[in-house]
Amino acid sequence: MLGEHIVIKLVYCIAKRDDVDLADFYRIWLEEHGPLVKSLASDLQAVKYVQSHTILPQVNQMFKGARDGLGDPFEGITEVWWESEEDLTQALQTPEGLRAAARLVEDESRIIDFAKSRVFMTEEHTIF
Repeated sequence: MLGEHIVIKLVYCIAKRDDVDLADFYRIWLEEHGPLVKSLASDLQAVKYVQSHTILPQVNQMFKGARDGLGDPFEGITEVWWESEEDLTQALQTPEGLRAAARLVEDESRIIDFAKSRVFMTEEHTIF
């Protein structure tokens, strides 16, 4: 289960496909993709999954204006936590984990522009 210190986290900065309506994107991501991720969590040994949907466009524009060269915001981010690097590595070496990962990529391809999105692994350092 989720402990006090989670060692590893995937951060996925998501840009929607141009041919997907914004309202449809958020609905599909939250109501269809989210439950799919939850159903596959044990196969991936993931202990937490969070979607953060972008809001407050006027504030986002203010941030962009104050930082020369800053690009447009992503539609949101996904975060997925594992208790350890070993849990993640082990999950991606099992047939169930590999099937789950492939199923998620397949589902994401319906709404996410992979070329404009970014995904990377992180280690959290809580400041406050």
